[in-house]
Amino acid sequence: MSVFDLIALLLSLTAIFSWANQRFLQLPPSIGILAMGLLSSTLLIVLELMLPDVALYEQLADLVKRVDFQTTVMNGMLAFLLFAGALHVDFSRLRARIAVVGAMAVAGTTLSTIIIGFAIWVFTQALGLGLPLAWALVFGALISPTDPVAVLATLKTISVPSELETDMSGESLFNDGIGVVLFTALLALAPATGTGHVGAAQIGELFLLEAVGGAMLGLICGYLAYLAMRTVDDYPVEVLISIALAMGSYSLASALHASGPIAVVVAGIFVGNRGPKDALSDLTQRYLFGFWTLVDQILNAFLFLLIGLEVLVLRFDINFLPISLAAIPVAVGARFLATASAVMVLRNWYEFHRGTISVLVWGGLRGGISIALALSLPETEWKPVLLSATYFVVVFTILVQGLTLRRVAERALSKQPRGEASP
Repeated sequence: MSVFDLIALLLSLTAIFSWANQRFLQLPPSIGILAMGLLSSTLLIVLELMLPDVALYEQLADLVKRVDFQTTVMNGMLAFLLFAGALHVDFSRLRARIAVVGAMAVAGTTLSTIIIGFAIWVFTQALGLGLPLAWALVFGALISPTDPVAVLATLKTISVPSELETDMSGESLFNDGIGVVLFTALLALAPATGTGHVGAAQIGELFLLEAVGGAMLGLICGYLAYLAMRTVDDYPVEVLISIALAMGSYSLASALHASGPIAVVVAGIFVGNRGPKDALSDLTQRYLFGFWTLVDQILNAFLFLLIGLEVLVLRFDINFLPISLAAIPVAVGARFLATASAVMVLRNWYEFHRGTISVLVWGGLRGGISIALALSLPETEWKPVLLSATYFVVVFTILVQGLTLRRVAERALSKQPRGEASP
């Protein structure tokens, strides 16, 4: 099967599942597609167990293996999805909440990484698995960042106050870049992967290069694209410039060892807010924003289908079940501690709606980025168990938390006293 045939098949499945969800299930689009992909994968596994002579499962598993999930997400779809999300961010609202977003994205992700790492390490020691602390911290780094694709897709289905929406979307857009920095640094400390001589100075230098360097590069690229758009009034050309900006800024940042996700987010926010003022005509805005909305919806559906189908190629072992199940409350608990700490400190300077902590914690969905990072782990004895735990957490947050977030938000925000942030 050629690459074209493979893409055609996956897109056809995406279209079929999207239609079935819209026609019958009427779940949020991304969640519905993930659920059907996961159900299809599970049924195929059951079919293989019941009819071992049927080669359908093996053929489809080989087909899914041909999709390099890590490369597809981190070096392909992510640039488009982040740019599409950032393009619609209101910078004036983000600027007003920048300290809150920054604290949750940087301090919150770091604290969550530490809490999850130590909790998983203690749990595995009690089970006798012997997972090294360095590998437990690597898992904490890859599972701590909320996934912007999952969060932004879910935010479209619920109604929350504008400040809370800004906090959730802003954090999700920026903390994956922070998570990748932590993941890279901690992976270098893990046995059998690196030198093991990465200190605080090296981690600080890596953070500056990745995060700050990515932000500066995104700002420069976004400004150049904005200047180019000002000189023309032709929507096909301006849409093409936006595509080049999304791909070019992400690719250039990766080449310069800066954060591609942060670069493309900053570029998208700049063009999305500055462009409509004096660079984009009403006609161009209609086509440009409409194009990226469509790209966002299509790629979202495609990504969640891939997440559902990835279960076909997981090297799952029943011995992994205890740690995989334990990872779920550990991840949610760490999210609560990190979020509550940030809110309690910042409430002296910023206004929070009552129920903010509950919504932020339950809205902390994980997604394709965590799975992509787990798949990028080197082939060691610990990769299968960490990948299994990652998949369990991702599926739980998307299916359980994603489907119940509206109810949680309505109950948590039903009382509206302001200036008080309680769970």
